[in-house]
Amino acid sequence: EDEQIVAEIMRRRFFPAFVTYKPWEGFHFAGHEIRITEATDCYGAVVWPSALVLCYFLETNSKQYNLVDKNVIEIGAGTGLVSIVASLLGAVVTATDLPELLGNLQHNVLQNTKLKCKHQPHVKELSWGIELEKNFPRSSCHFDYIMAADVVYHHPFLDELLLTFDHLCKNDTVILWAMKFRLDKENMFVGRFQTVFDLEVISHFPSLNITLYKAMRKGRMKV
Repeated sequence: EDEQIVAEIMRRRFFPAFVTYKPWEGFHFAGHEIRITEATDCYGAVVWPSALVLCYFLETNSKQYNLVDKNVIEIGAGTGLVSIVASLLGAVVTATDLPELLGNLQHNVLQNTKLKCKHQPHVKELSWGIELEKNFPRSSCHFDYIMAADVVYHHPFLDELLLTFDHLCKNDTVILWAMKFRLDKENMFVGRFQTVFDLEVISHFPSLNITLYKAMRKGRMKV
């Protein structure tokens, strides 16, 4: 079953039939052909498999996780694929990443969502752990969903990442997080994450070493 679903996910990706002056990859999600411009000089400008896993989940579970008119923020949006798919599914999306990635992110988001979405997505700078209250004040920012794909890897900002999740998450916010397991140090982040959030595995793909999690804040009021 794992291999069948992974094969279906990977079939959503296609490549240009001829060489272009700007490298791009294509994807089929949410009934649209999505073209993503990439760069090879930084991690954040490449589409990683975790993003495809999350996009496939959003599309195939759109009734259970109905994004229409929901406020969604993606952290570490990179090329913007997840944000684009969420927008095409009807969400009010804020796609965030580091300042040096915003140009390419904005290009991809605009190219693939203009006149196609109910709500035009926003692109905004977010450096994990920095000026969170100034840029995303708790009193006025409410997100129904936080989305993250492959944000845990070999980088020195895991403390700041957890702080960012904590700041953006209200009691009723749902986190959808696709995690590729690599090294023990990064994998230990899952345990630290669970000190703040209740974590549930909703999909697991051993052949990709990727797990898709749903998380909500611990101690929230139960309905």
